[in-house]
Amino acid sequence: MKLLRYVFLIIIIFGWSNAQTLTEQEILENEQKSIAAVQSKLKDINEELKDNIWITRYNNYLTYRKIEEELTKIKADAKKYSRWKGKKYKELSYQLFNKVKIKENELELISEYKDSPIGKQITPSAITKAPNVTNPFIIVEAFSYIQKLKDNQASYKEVNLELVEILNFLNQKLRYFEELDKVVSTEELKSEMAKLQQELKDFNMVVDIVSTTGEVYAKKIEQVIAETNENITAEISNVFKLLIIIAVLFAMTIIAKIAMKKYVKEDDKHYTGNKLINFIFIILTIIVVLFSYIDNASYLVTFLGFASAGIAIALKDWFMSIFGWMSIMLSGSINPGDRIKVTRDGVEVVGDVLDITLLKIAIREDTTLTSYSKNRRTGRVFFIPNNYVFTDMIANYTFDGLRTVWDVVDINITFDSNHKKAVELAKEVATIHAKGYTELARKRLQKMRKKYVLRNSNPDPRVFAFAEVYGITISTWFHTNSHATLGLRSTIGMEILEAFKPHDDITIAYPTQTLRVVGATPQAEAENLLPGSTATGFFDAQINS
Repeated sequence: MKLLRYVFLIIIIFGWSNAQTLTEQEILENEQKSIAAVQSKLKDINEELKDNIWITRYNNYLTYRKIEEELTKIKADAKKYSRWKGKKYKELSYQLFNKVKIKENELELISEYKDSPIGKQITPSAITKAPNVTNPFIIVEAFSYIQKLKDNQASYKEVNLELVEILNFLNQKLRYFEELDKVVSTEELKSEMAKLQQELKDFNMVVDIVSTTGEVYAKKIEQVIAETNENITAEISNVFKLLIIIAVLFAMTIIAKIAMKKYVKEDDKHYTGNKLINFIFIILTIIVVLFSYIDNASYLVTFLGFASAGIAIALKDWFMSIFGWMSIMLSGSINPGDRIKVTRDGVEVVGDVLDITLLKIAIREDTTLTSYSKNRRTGRVFFIPNNYVFTDMIANYTFDGLRTVWDVVDINITFDSNHKKAVELAKEVATIHAKGYTELARKRLQKMRKKYVLRNSNPDPRVFAFAEVYGITISTWFHTNSHATLGLRSTIGMEILEAFKPHDDITIAYPTQTLRVVGATPQAEAENLLPGSTATGFFDAQINS
């Protein structure tokens, strides 16, 4: 029985020993698997942080601190060896001072990490001065400024989020190190943990700074945006008021044009009035806009004073033309549709005014006595600068509603003609053919007498007789259409000739000479004038009786 008990006891002890050995092996295997899993996770975190910009910046910060420590030590050694005697120490001191310069240059390159583990990124973008919204064009700039501030705020907030994410990775990494330390505690692992703890401490400090700065920065941006929005709202209100004023001016312009269309019947005056109203509207609009956006009117006056001095010299003709246009518009001396005559350097142009712009008058040349006798061509369009009204002679054939002008037909008769009968015949012809224009002129002149001093307003045809070199000139004056003088002139001239023909005591004269040859008989005198005569000249043949 005892033997069986011993055998059973030995079997139990042996089984328990095997079971204990198997458990320790399993534990070891589990520990190895746990270490491998932790190391795999650490590897994943390191891969995540490998090319991270914030870790790179932090490494630059560590490099700055390391170089700074080295520089402090090198400076101390250089100072120490510089006091020692001997060539060897002088050379060593010289080399150390060179290293000092090198280290200082290295620190200068990464100087942004002097006070921050992430460099200058710890400081948000500066809030620049908000644009002064004083006109509508700056409103766009102000909106761009607000958007830029919002982008800066979002960018700085993104920095904070990225740093928090880095902090989470570092905390995970520290937990994995702590797990490894429980299983396999080594000096290398403890050193890594110490570095990681310092890194966590630095990043915690940075996150706190960035979070606090971000809050203050956001509040400041909100304040600036609110102020800028107020300025934008005020400027939009000013623009709206300005648009209302311009709309009122435009409405007044439309009303003035409607009134002119209703009460002014003449097309030329209606055209000129419309242009003048448009000009006044533009000038008033410019004045309103200028004084709305110039705080001190004296600045405008000063600026215009200096600017106009140089511009007036360079653009003298332009300014004179503009003033000429104003003179024409205000005085009404020339209107579109008027028949005018311009004389410049011996050149005469007669035509109808097509348009009057700010700088020039457009004239279409017509068939007139001037084109017939001088220019020998017509139909051209001339552009006359408005400043000619101050320097040259401009004649208006249709001023203030006149539609007629005096025209004349001159016919020469001999001295022995009955000039009294010729005058009566010419006057009768002119009275008949110019009757319609005479009555039209009478009405217009009577109307003009109410505004102007007219000494002689009798429009009836007038005939004068003048003793000239080759005879008596019968000068017949009559009213004719200002825009078509040649037609009536031609008709009356031909009709006067026809009226003179039946009368033997009226002879048309032209430049002639009376030749008298001394001879015995009139027949001999005539023969001397024939071709083949022996006389060498009209006055050489003298025949004695």
